Amino acid sequence: MHPVANIAAYLFVSLDDLPDLRERIMARILALDLKGTVLLAPEGINVFLAGGKDDIEAFLGWLRADARFAPLQAKYSYSRTVPFRRVRVKIKREIIRMNHPAIRPEAGRAPVVDAPTLARWLAQGQDDEGREVVMLDTRNGFEVDEGTFARAIDWRLTKFSEFPAAVREHRAELAGKTVVSFCTGGIRCEKAAIFMAEEGMDHVYQLEGGILKYFEETGGPGFEGRCFVFDEREVLGMDLAVPAV
Repeated sequence: MHPVANIAAYLFVSLDDLPDLRERIMARILALDLKGTVLLAPEGINVFLAGGKDDIEAFLGWLRADARFAPLQAKYSYSRTVPFRRVRVKIKREIIRMNHPAIRPEAGRAPVVDAPTLARWLAQGQDDEGREVVMLDTRNGFEVDEGTFARAIDWRLTKFSEFPAAVREHRAELAGKTVVSFCTGGIRCEKAAIFMAEEGMDHVYQLEGGILKYFEETGGPGFEGRCFVFDEREVLGMDLAVPAV
């Protein structure tokens, strides 16, 4: 196993002490000699960090000691070097920008499909009720170009805030089908699934944990190519490692 642990984690939870929380998180990251980015917003936290495995676990243990973050789940991958050059802890309006503040996943998630179930649906060509399964990629076009699920819908988004308009333009194409929204780590597809449900669409799911969790739990059946990640590694293979050049 490579010596550097990389984690991606997010949690939708109401936060009202953002400046103080930012300072405490920054101090803890620096003390543990980690690198990466943490985003904070009134709607929650989004974490991308790398460092020694013990130091990563120490950070997660410290963060989860705050009851608000106790449910936080992290997705792991490993690398030879740290793929971040610095530490950033930033306060934002949203941890993933959609420009729909009424969409608050903390108030109730859309239904989820776990990785093994999705793999089975894809293999059998339908969900367990016999409906056609449609994979909806909620990522930006340049991410999709590195790899996506076979026959996934790609609306060539340039930013996630374009997603609501794209849904309204194309919703008729999704009628009567089971729609599984997916993204890299789960955060975008979670908001996407809630938005579609609030638009009155039936049989909408989010892929629990996104592509990275799907790779981790299944090895990636039905996925073609590689998964783009927003750090110096750029892409990960289905084994969650940087592909050999």
